[in-house]
Amino acid sequence: MSLNRSDLPTDVLALLSQGTVIPAHPLALDAHRQLDRQRQRALTRYYVDAGVGGLAVGVHTTQFAIRERGLYATVLEAAMQDRLAWNDRAMAMIAGLCGPTAQAQAEARTAVALGYHAGLLSLAALAGSSEDALIAHCEAVAQEIPLIGFYLQTVVGGPVLSSDFWRRFALIPNALAIKVAPFNRYRSIDVVRGLVDARAEERVFLYTGNDDHIVLDLALPFAAMRDGAPVQVRFRGGLLGHWSVWTSSAVHQLQQIKAELAAHGGALSPALLALDSRVTDCNAAFFDVANNFHGCIAGCHEVLRRQGLLEGIWCLDPEEGLGHGQSAEIDRVYRQHGDLADDAFVRDNLARWLA
Repeated sequence: MSLNRSDLPTDVLALLSQGTVIPAHPLALDAHRQLDRQRQRALTRYYVDAGVGGLAVGVHTTQFAIRERGLYATVLEAAMQDRLAWNDRAMAMIAGLCGPTAQAQAEARTAVALGYHAGLLSLAALAGSSEDALIAHCEAVAQEIPLIGFYLQTVVGGPVLSSDFWRRFALIPNALAIKVAPFNRYRSIDVVRGLVDARAEERVFLYTGNDDHIVLDLALPFAAMRDGAPVQVRFRGGLLGHWSVWTSSAVHQLQQIKAELAAHGGALSPALLALDSRVTDCNAAFFDVANNFHGCIAGCHEVLRRQGLLEGIWCLDPEEGLGHGQSAEIDRVYRQHGDLADDAFVRDNLARWLA
């Protein structure tokens, strides 16, 4: 059974339109690299209590290898069950989709059957294909589920995509949003141009995935020309691996940005603008930028381990771990930016989440 955006609950669609925090959900493993169901549940409870507006499951942060281990449906179902059992408020549930068209369609059908609202489509498996082929792939998957486009950075396998590609993507009737994550300002602007050219800026929501530029993506308007006049577009919220940690602080930061924009007619304080560089500095440590993102998943695990949410930093791939010097970089970030952490929030609630 397929799902169209017109079928989505109005409160979920409103959440996405207004803009919200959507963390990419990690995978909790035990020392034998098996699913740690208790801590997987604790993570979901943490995000719900932190006030997020959605969860992205089965994405890069969840580890793509869950598919090879037969865990894709298990992990998606766990997140859905755990969040509904913990709190029944409206949340946008997003499933990661990847692989060739048949695989992505099958994953979309699994997600719809489990109650998910949208699919975040990675194009990494088709990175060598033409844009015509990529659009045909997107259109085929969009027959199954409302689609969130994903501009993935090239260093982890994403293709370079033109503004015309994003114009054509935004014209797909079941396109819902675009996660803009090329970690490149030129390419981010290409998405904005494509969206404006498609006249879809009100229908297709922009969400930042640029973990190196989170605050300014959320704070500043973007402009593209159409019919001889500038059209302003804003990122509504974020769908971020970085937001898998210090999540209650991320929720507060987005609320602060929205409040300042509303109170001052779009003007932001220098302190809030300067927060962008501090958050980016934290991300450099968590994502292991010094080692070309080798430890980007393990780094987030390490923060969650220090807080007690995870027992260890194990990944499905034994070769995947912290990069050289990454632990010391996380130490530095804690010393210099500890006020951005949410350790006290986690400490006050951890026993309840693990129960």
